[in-house]
Amino acid sequence: MNTANTLPNEMAADRFARRVTARLTSGTDDLPYDISERLRAARMQALAKRKVTVQVRRAAPAVLHSGDTAVLGGGNDRGGWWNALVSAIPLMALLVGLVVINAAQDENGTNEVAEVDAALLTDELPPAAYSDPGFVQFLKTANTSN
Repeated sequence: MNTANTLPNEMAADRFARRVTARLTSGTDDLPYDISERLRAARMQALAKRKVTVQVRRAAPAVLHSGDTAVLGGGNDRGGWWNALVSAIPLMALLVGLVVINAAQDENGTNEVAEVDAALLTDELPPAAYSDPGFVQFLKTANTSN
């Protein structure tokens, strides 16, 4: 629950309730006694339910995860820095994994380029022959004749 938005929302709801209450109270002067008493009793019941709802919402326990189970715990923030550190461990493991994968991919790419370079340098033809347009044509005709 976002407490930054909850507090202004509750304050706005309380202001609205006060305005409605003031408007309703101003019209009760002309009502008969039995109706005004029933309205007063209904207001008291509504206020009692509102207080219980607010208290339960603020005192509701948090759901904590303990292994594969969910555990109800208090809503306090004891060990805040420890919880933040423990929560950051999976993120750190993910980042380390990505760095290792990136390094392995770079190593594989480097090995492939080294193999091609080694093949070119140990071949009987000089490297300049591969860029000659006539050599490409020679390869095409040599492959079709075999």
